[in-house]
Amino acid sequence: MKTNYFVIPFLVLLAACAGNVFTSRGMEWYKTIIIPPWTPSGGFIGLVWTIIFILSAVSALIFWNKSGRDKRFWLILTLFLLNAGLNVFWSQLFFVRHLIAVALTEMILLWISTVLLIVFLRRISRLAAWLLLPYVLWVAFAAYLTYQILILNK
Repeated sequence: MKTNYFVIPFLVLLAACAGNVFTSRGMEWYKTIIIPPWTPSGGFIGLVWTIIFILSAVSALIFWNKSGRDKRFWLILTLFLLNAGLNVFWSQLFFVRHLIAVALTEMILLWISTVLLIVFLRRISRLAAWLLLPYVLWVAFAAYLTYQILILNK
């Protein structure tokens, strides 16, 4: 069996767990800020992220298995890793450091990296690209939510 079937899900799980650690550390602070009344519950947010991480892992596996090891491969691999890092870093900026404006800016970079992944993955596998659609939509929603939190807490 190929090691990528273990390594890729492990790396996705590692990113998810790291983000969760930062989020958990900031929950006391989060309870003290003003959030929009339409903010989804923590349970719903957790469910959405679980689905997104699963879809991302499947997308990465499809990419790994279908792509040649050319320049495009290394670019997309770098984008996947950058995207995971940005995902985790947002949780630290927002929940641990309480830097809402910086977290919003960083989330825009996360959204851009996800869009770029979709664009580049389409040439290798349309399915791998489509699997990231919920991710890009959720990050757009989360960026808007972060913006609203920034406005409400000035």
